[in-house]
Amino acid sequence: MARPLALAALLALALLAPRSAGAEGPGAATTSVATGLPAGAYRLDRAHASLTFRVNHLGFSNYTARFTDFDASLTLDPAHPQTAEVTATVNPASLTLDNPPPGFEADLRGPAWLDAQAFPKITFQSRRVEMTGPNSARIIGDFTLHGVTRPVVLEAVFNGGYAGHPMDPHARIGFSAHGALNRSEFGIAYGIPQPGSKMGVSDGVEVIIEAEFSGPDWKRPAG
Repeated sequence: MARPLALAALLALALLAPRSAGAEGPGAATTSVATGLPAGAYRLDRAHASLTFRVNHLGFSNYTARFTDFDASLTLDPAHPQTAEVTATVNPASLTLDNPPPGFEADLRGPAWLDAQAFPKITFQSRRVEMTGPNSARIIGDFTLHGVTRPVVLEAVFNGGYAGHPMDPHARIGFSAHGALNRSEFGIAYGIPQPGSKMGVSDGVEVIIEAEFSGPDWKRPAG
């Protein structure tokens, strides 16, 4: 039986989410979607972030797995979200499965799949942000997986944020994002079904990201 792929890597993508704030579409004038949020450097709050992926297994299920070791940084000006810049890294050795058979996770981290020893880092570097709505954006960037770098696109939604709170004395923003890639384009073709068959693990990989970022210190109102 073919083995599900650990390509959630695209997740690194997922961290791209930090660019959704908005305007009315690509090229349109942008306005802040979160009035009062400070511009500056934002770091991923890893306690409130998840990076999961799904691949089709035999045509019977959308097998879901995740990476647990990833990080991202974001430079954001909420008044001009199209200028945001984000970088992300994922440790492929952190692949985690639900109820794996003995040795299965090690196999997926091995040479036939992620080859995490030879390629110990998955990265993403944003290149362009296109606003697609008041709270949504398309993030285009360079994604490196399995030693191959290709452009990828992430669809992101800005979920909200604040400049700070007495119980959380720094700015905070949240995003949801999703994307897709073909793993064969990154040199991971093991187990892809033959044409006309579903006996295997799909070439296509769906990535789902949820992320919160912490930003500049809160300037508590006087009084």
